[in-house]
Amino acid sequence: MRTLYVVTHPEATHHVERVVGGWHDSELTAGGVRAAVSIARALRAQVPDGADVELFSSDLRRTLRTADEVAGLFGVRPVVDRRLREKSYGEAEGRPQEWLDQRFVPPPAVGERMDHDEGVPGAETKAVWARRIYAAMDDILRSPCEHQIVVTHGGSLTCVVAAWIKMPIESAGYANFRAPSGSVTTLREDDFFHNRQLVSLGDIRHLDSGKAG
Repeated sequence: MRTLYVVTHPEATHHVERVVGGWHDSELTAGGVRAAVSIARALRAQVPDGADVELFSSDLRRTLRTADEVAGLFGVRPVVDRRLREKSYGEAEGRPQEWLDQRFVPPPAVGERMDHDEGVPGAETKAVWARRIYAAMDDILRSPCEHQIVVTHGGSLTCVVAAWIKMPIESAGYANFRAPSGSVTTLREDDFFHNRQLVSLGDIRHLDSGKAG
């Protein structure tokens, strides 16, 4: 039985500053750090004591800070992988969200969506974005470890889940698995049928318990 816990980093400075994230290297806010502690505790409560655990993280500061909290409770070192980053928004990164909104060209309802040019110089297409996440997931899943934690970004979660269920990249143009910041998505593969399940998407119950404390 393999279980993946996919964490979307909690609140970061680009959220409260209303600027575009992407590869903009924002930090967790104070609230985000508290949420990261709650995430780590929730994961520790779900994984059996003594089980081997592998931890993977995007290399941006907001994900690394989240992964640090998880690493501390599990006694592991995160494997840092830049392929787990959010989609790059090119020239828009770090600029006001309004700047991107005024220039953004949405994909067509039908036709080519994966290689669609969104009108922002330097931005990744969804095809490029998906291919690097799929490649990262291929490497992660080569390990036989039964408990793996992946710390990534809200947008990239879609590509992680699509890769997990082996959705062809050319079909991923319509996929969108939305989850709040600071959430945990649980994926599981059984040992008999080797079916890959989406057990839970975007669970944030741990954030409520953290506020209560």
